[in-house]
Amino acid sequence: MKTNEKQTDSSTEQNPVKLTAHERIHLLADDGSFLELGKSAYSSVPGMEERTPADGLIGGLIRVDGREAVVQAMDVSVLSGTEGEVHLRKSEYFHQYAKKRKLPLFNLCEGGGLRMPDGMGSDGISDKLFPNCLLDHSRETPTLTAILGDSFGGPTWMAVTSDFVTQVRGTGMAVAGPRMLEMASGEEITAEDLGGPDMHAAYTGQIDHVAETEEEAITAMKRFFSYLPSSYEDTPPFKVSVPSPSSSGENAAAVVPSNMRRPYDMNKLIREIVDPESFMAYRPFYGKALLTGLARMDGRVTGVVASQPLHMAGAPGPEECDKAVDFICLCDSYHIPLIFLHDTPGFRISSQAEKRKMPSKIMNWNTALAKSTVPKYSIVIRKSIGAAYGNMGGPGMGADLVAAWPEAEINFTGPDVGVNVVYGRQIKQEDNPSEARAAYLEQWSFDSSPAKAAGKFLIQEIIEPEQTRDFLLRFLRTASDKSERRLADWPMST
Repeated sequence: MKTNEKQTDSSTEQNPVKLTAHERIHLLADDGSFLELGKSAYSSVPGMEERTPADGLIGGLIRVDGREAVVQAMDVSVLSGTEGEVHLRKSEYFHQYAKKRKLPLFNLCEGGGLRMPDGMGSDGISDKLFPNCLLDHSRETPTLTAILGDSFGGPTWMAVTSDFVTQVRGTGMAVAGPRMLEMASGEEITAEDLGGPDMHAAYTGQIDHVAETEEEAITAMKRFFSYLPSSYEDTPPFKVSVPSPSSSGENAAAVVPSNMRRPYDMNKLIREIVDPESFMAYRPFYGKALLTGLARMDGRVTGVVASQPLHMAGAPGPEECDKAVDFICLCDSYHIPLIFLHDTPGFRISSQAEKRKMPSKIMNWNTALAKSTVPKYSIVIRKSIGAAYGNMGGPGMGADLVAAWPEAEINFTGPDVGVNVVYGRQIKQEDNPSEARAAYLEQWSFDSSPAKAAGKFLIQEIIEPEQTRDFLLRFLRTASDKSERRLADWPMST
């Protein structure tokens, strides 16, 4: 997975190889599986028949790793991949056929948006507004989109209403292109600066993966698809797991420092718990204090939501909230159980966070969690403080199970802050403030122990670190296959 940091080496500065629409489809599809529909189509504008083969949209049926699917690829060689009347009619057909026959849809995008003069006039625009197929699909079938070249208008609508989006570096994705922007507002900007993957990675979170090449983007689409069912009527594909020493979970304790202030990479702990090489990060460059991704546990597809102590000590902010909501909705819609791994000092509180509607974002996350019906398993690794304890699947939030490692810390606030707020005045009045503070900290540590919550059966168990994988597997094997999909109609991008 790539981050949002720009690459500056000479190899990435060179223009990558551009594939044709047909080449992109054949790279995605199983050999010999593409059945093209609409080859004889052309623009409805008189005199444009010879210049608009297939009206700039190549599509039909394919198989991806043996599973039937629908594909559409914009042909940038035909009027820059713009969308005319016939082009849009074909696209709506592919969307509707995929939904009707419960088939996944792959969009391979590069195009300039609505074509002029097709969209001009009151009749043109009245007939070519947002197609209903983008608004009411209710996550009935997975939709995956690759931005493989500059994409404005229609391709952007497809991307932001998809379950997975990958974008190639050097491309732009936006409502309108730089030329339209300059004509409308006078702003001069490149397509990549306007809507490149670095911008979307750092600011919008509207893409889930960054690719260096078209081949890498299409490979990522196929891998993400391997975790999803073909439709909501199915369950995610099971893959036989090959046991290995690295997936026993025995090294889990060695990954996590006992010092609460010392950062570590939660990715390493995830790799100790899930099947080898099975974790695929979802939107890793956005909201970095929270990790989300798909993995397998003993062959079964599982979603992971985990604090990342390497960034902001694992404290979620507005971006993390948005990412969590989108990921929970994805998993609930496609019957994917969720595992939560806590190591967070609480939500990131600041005036800037308040300006970005932090309370609303926290409650959106809570609402998504409360409405989700997939199995949810929550493990407190090192600490879980304040409201974030609830948002990470703590007690009362609908988790099937809440457990904790023995040395975990659970409380309304961390010990240093808590002792200062509650006992600060008493400490100042003591003859030996340092000794008094140490005593209060010791008591606070006792109060934060998971033993108190476990003693009242507010959490279900305290487990040793090396037991984490086997403990979760026991519950995952008892999980039901289907969720009620109560989040299927949640907006695709929060």
